[in-house]
Amino acid sequence: MSPDTQQNLFYSLYFLVLHNFIAIVYSLGILVSGIINFWKPKRTWFLIFLGCIVLLFSFEYNKHILESLREQTLNSLITERQSYRIERVVNVTLAKLLPTGLMILGWIMVGTGLFFEFFGQKKIKQA
Repeated sequence: MSPDTQQNLFYSLYFLVLHNFIAIVYSLGILVSGIINFWKPKRTWFLIFLGCIVLLFSFEYNKHILESLREQTLNSLITERQSYRIERVVNVTLAKLLPTGLMILGWIMVGTGLFFEFFGQKKIKQA
């Protein structure tokens, strides 16, 4: 393999990982918490698992779904004459509230699961 091809391959892999790093981290969270939950089922790990899924969906929503969904919704709601109020409601809901709400919900789920896993009430063994 020529050095030029090796360099191009390296840069392609590097930028692929760099572009999707957050998605890779969330996917690793899903994988690790899923394996732990499958191995030793607990509600806390299931909560972390669901939180990572919500975070991954939030990331993908912001990156790939948001613009086309916003345009499609505006095109279906505003047909004849321009309505700035409907446009504002759609933009605020789909571009601000939903992404922020998903991110907050995901981190609350992960944080709550981690908190109760490591600082939750310990069961007292009776003799």
